[in-house]
Amino acid sequence: MAYKNKTYVAFDADSDIRYYRLMTAWKQNDYTNFNFYNAHDLINIWQHSSEQTIKRNLHERLNSTKIFILLIGEKTKYLYRFVRWEIETAMNMNIPLIAVNLNGKRFIDEQRCPPILKDELCLHISFNAKIMQKALEEWQSHHSNLIKEGKSGPFYYPADVYNDLGL
Repeated sequence: MAYKNKTYVAFDADSDIRYYRLMTAWKQNDYTNFNFYNAHDLINIWQHSSEQTIKRNLHERLNSTKIFILLIGEKTKYLYRFVRWEIETAMNMNIPLIAVNLNGKRFIDEQRCPPILKDELCLHISFNAKIMQKALEEWQSHHSNLIKEGKSGPFYYPADVYNDLGL
């Protein structure tokens, strides 16, 4: 069994890659506390690989994942081939999910959120290093407690949490 210490980030690679790259830049910046163990550093996936090969490699990444981040952009809810598969696989593996709204919304964005997540136990936050770091540090244990309590549905941080972080 793989050691689960990685963060898996799913996103629309055609439209939202710049946000993923910004996250990796935050991680490398000496002036920020933002950090995550990136599951995408594990295995190279070639652009011309078959869908089956890509999904097999993505599943290997998910095997070492402790938390799943979905960057939600304008087109994310329409991505079925890989993104929806990644979400479904993470849910089946009981990996805690964090939905990050690229448009700044701090709660579930009904217009952009993939339908598969609308009623699922998932933390919805805005795209910002401080709130994302807080979520990475806290959501996994909070998620476990909510499951034990039989809770489901979208969760979000109240405004005072953002205020305390200076956001």
